[in-house]
Amino acid sequence: MASRIRSRDSTRDLRAFVLSHAGDGATTGDRLPTERAFAERFGLPRNAVRRTLADLEAEGRIRREVGRGTFVAAPSQATAQAATARRASPAELMEARLRIEPAAVELIVVNATPADYDRMDHCLDRSERAVTLDEFESWDAAFHLTLAAAARNELITRIYELFHEARQHADFGKLRDRIVTETLRIEYQKQHRAIVEALKKRDATAARQAVVIHLTYAHRNLFHG
Repeated sequence: MASRIRSRDSTRDLRAFVLSHAGDGATTGDRLPTERAFAERFGLPRNAVRRTLADLEAEGRIRREVGRGTFVAAPSQATAQAATARRASPAELMEARLRIEPAAVELIVVNATPADYDRMDHCLDRSERAVTLDEFESWDAAFHLTLAAAARNELITRIYELFHEARQHADFGKLRDRIVTETLRIEYQKQHRAIVEALKKRDATAARQAVVIHLTYAHRNLFHG
């Protein structure tokens, strides 16, 4: 049972890596690591890596070419669902996040494991050490995808993935680039730490409040900063 849970968690980590382009700074068209490298990195058997990559290919997130390797999919190869997410306006994205992310806290509090908290801390450490805005944004996205994985609910995970797709919207990027300062980054990091601290205490009320504070603060800075 424990090994199945570890395998499922590692599979989610693999998905999060590809979707958030975390760690190696992969961008559209870049070659991804081999199946063997993924298996070693995430402690998964090759067949589990192959199934995960097949799912991602079916979703239009990656493309695999015989004899050449696996690549991050170009926007034109994204699924209709992902394309719809990217067409969502920044206001629609923040409205949806404010409604859904606080509600997911209940599941995270009940289902998160120590390994989930280790992954959250890792994302936070990397985001705090980021030297560029793009690097910070990559680890910020990975952090939120890790929160979703900790809920142990496939629909919640997919919703968070759609949020990640929507964050790639050009208008969202322009807003972000305009308002994200070093001071703002430090505040976001403090708010992220507060969320994780409350989750570790299994305090759903405090965690939900911390998520609302964070998203409200982000909303205010995006649109009224």
